[in-house]
Amino acid sequence: MRIRKMKPSDENEVLAMMRPFYSSPAVFTNGSEAIFRRDFAECIRDSPFLEGYILEDENQILGYSMLAHSFSTEFGKPCIWIEDIYLKPEARGKGVGTEFLTFVRKTYPQAILRLEVEEENTPAVSAYQKSGFASLPYLEMLNQ
Repeated sequence: MRIRKMKPSDENEVLAMMRPFYSSPAVFTNGSEAIFRRDFAECIRDSPFLEGYILEDENQILGYSMLAHSFSTEFGKPCIWIEDIYLKPEARGKGVGTEFLTFVRKTYPQAILRLEVEEENTPAVSAYQKSGFASLPYLEMLNQ
């Protein structure tokens, strides 16, 4: 497997993966085409806040991920939020997600890694727990 930064030519395929991701039990909101396009544009513009990755083998794109950068005052160090991680159905259960999480840990060894997952998404919860993630007792709140 190869992990690389998103590039402009990936747009159609990334958007095609974002649609089912945002309509699945993996996320609370459904997003919109405008949001998907802004997210992708932010990933490829060398943003200090968001970066996008393509996960692929020699023949095809297997999935994508978007990482957001912040700082955790609670832990006193940089924080990498795994905002999106989506694998095509045929790539699931083959270690692709685990390999990507290892890549993130190696790329940002001084950072704390965080992500959100819906409790009902039991396959993802189990995979994240196997990769060393633990549930936090926080109530997340939102002001739009």
